[in-house]
Amino acid sequence: MINRRLLLLYLFCLPYILPAQGYFEYNAQCETVYKAITSLQFSKAYEGIASLKFKSPDNLIVHHLENYLDFFYLYVNGDQKSFDRLKPRRAQRIERVSAGDKDSPYFLYVQAEIYLQWALIRLRFGEQLNGFMDINRANRLLEKNRKRFPEFIPNLKDLGILHAMVGTIPDNYQWGVKLLTSLNGTIRQGRKELEEVVAYGDRNNFLFREEARSMYAYLLMHLAKDEKAAWKVIRTSGLSPRTNPLHCFIMSNIAMRSGHNDQAIQILNNFQKDENRLDFPYLDYMLGLAKLRRLDSDAAPYFQRFLARNKTPYYVKEAYQKLAWQSLINGKSSKYTAYMKACLNNGEAIAGGDKNAFKEAKSTHRPSEVLVKARLLFDGAYFRRAHDLMRTQDRTAFTQKRDQLEYTYRLGRILHGLERWQEAIDAYEETITHGVKESYFFACNAALQIGLIHEQLGEKEQARTYFKRCLSINPDEYKTGLHQQAKSGLARVKSSK
Repeated sequence: MINRRLLLLYLFCLPYILPAQGYFEYNAQCETVYKAITSLQFSKAYEGIASLKFKSPDNLIVHHLENYLDFFYLYVNGDQKSFDRLKPRRAQRIERVSAGDKDSPYFLYVQAEIYLQWALIRLRFGEQLNGFMDINRANRLLEKNRKRFPEFIPNLKDLGILHAMVGTIPDNYQWGVKLLTSLNGTIRQGRKELEEVVAYGDRNNFLFREEARSMYAYLLMHLAKDEKAAWKVIRTSGLSPRTNPLHCFIMSNIAMRSGHNDQAIQILNNFQKDENRLDFPYLDYMLGLAKLRRLDSDAAPYFQRFLARNKTPYYVKEAYQKLAWQSLINGKSSKYTAYMKACLNNGEAIAGGDKNAFKEAKSTHRPSEVLVKARLLFDGAYFRRAHDLMRTQDRTAFTQKRDQLEYTYRLGRILHGLERWQEAIDAYEETITHGVKESYFFACNAALQIGLIHEQLGEKEQARTYFKRCLSINPDEYKTGLHQQAKSGLARVKSSK
C-alpha cells in the first residue's frame, strides 16, 4: 500500500525533479515580486518567490529576483556575517541560470546582473579583486548580449553606467582597471545610453523604468556634475518617497546634494514607516544630517535613533562625529569630547566618511565653531547665511595653520555657491598657495573647484589645467573622491571637444 503522505510529497515536488530546460519570462507575478523587492517589502517578496518556484519551477527569472533581494538586503542592512552567509548563492545562481534557454535575451543578461550586483557588494565589503573580476565578467556578458540582441533595452541600463564610470576610476584602483581589459567607455557614451533607456521607459511599460531613471540621475550628479538636471530628472521620475524607503533615500539624497536641503527634510519627514518593509536606519541618519546642515537644534535624536538600529559597520563613526558637531555649535564642549571618544571606540574606519571622522577623533585639534557652522551651512546650500557668518571673521583671527587654510577654502566654496566666480577663484588660489604642501585636502579640492568653475564658464583649457593640478596634489584625506572627480572632469572636457 502506497504511503499517502509520501505520494502527496512526491506530487508536490514533481515539477522540481522532472527534467526540463529552464526559460526566462518576466510575467505579471515576477513583476509584482520585483516591485516588492525594490520597495523593501521582503516578506511579500519571499512569499512571491516561493509561489513562483511552485507554479513556474522552470522560470529562471526567479534567480534574478532572489539576487535583487540579497543585493538590497546587504546594502541596506547587511553586516559581515550576513555577507559571508549569502555569498555562496552567487555561484549557485550562475550555475542554474547558465543551464537555461540560450536563445533568450535574458540568458546572458541575468548572469551579468548577478555578477554586477555581487561586484558592488564585494567592493562594499572590501573584496576589491573579486569585485573587479565580477565587473569584468558582467561587462563581457553584456557586450556579447548586445551584439546578439541589439534591441534589448535592459542591456543599456547596465552598460551605460559601466561606460560612464570606467574613465573616472580613482588611481588607487587602477590596478583593477588593468584586469578589466574588456571595459572601456566615456561619460558621454554612458549618458547617451542611459538617456536612450529613460526615453524608452517613458514611452513604454518598462519594468526597470524607475531604476534606470535613478541611475541616470546619479550619473548626472556625480559624473556629469549637473546637479540641477539630476534633481529635475528625479523629481519628475514618478517615485513614491512617502511610502517606498528606497525612493525616499534616492530623492532626499539627490535633494541634499543638489542644493535642496529644505526639500530633503520635507521628504524625509513625510516618509511613512511601515513594519512590513525592511528597516532602513540610514534614513534617520540623513534626516539628522539635513537638519544639522540647517543648524537645527534637534538633529541629535535622529543620529541616536540611527545608531540604535543600524546593523552595518558603516556611518557609525560619522554619526558620532555629527553628534559631536551638534554639541560644539551649541556650546556643549564636554559633550563634544564625549562623542569624539565614542567615535574612536565604535564602528569601523572602512569608508571614506568614517575614516575622516576617525582621523578627526584621533586629532588633538578641535575645530572652530564658526568654521563648522560655515561648513554645514554651505553643505546645505545656505550660502548667504554662511557668507554672513564668515564676514564676522577673517583669516588672521585664527592662530593655527589648518584653521587659516580652512577659512580661505570655506570662503571660496561659499563665494562659489553664490556664483561670484572671480572672488571664489581668488580665495581658492590663496588656499592652494598656502596649502599645497600640507596634508589637508583644502588645496586639492580648491584646484578641483577652480577647474569646475572654468568648465561651467566654457573655458575648457583652463579647466583641464586645474583638473590636472588637482591630480598632482596628494592629501591624506578625501584624496580618492577628489581625484575621481578630477578624472571625471577631464573626461567631460575631453569628450565635449
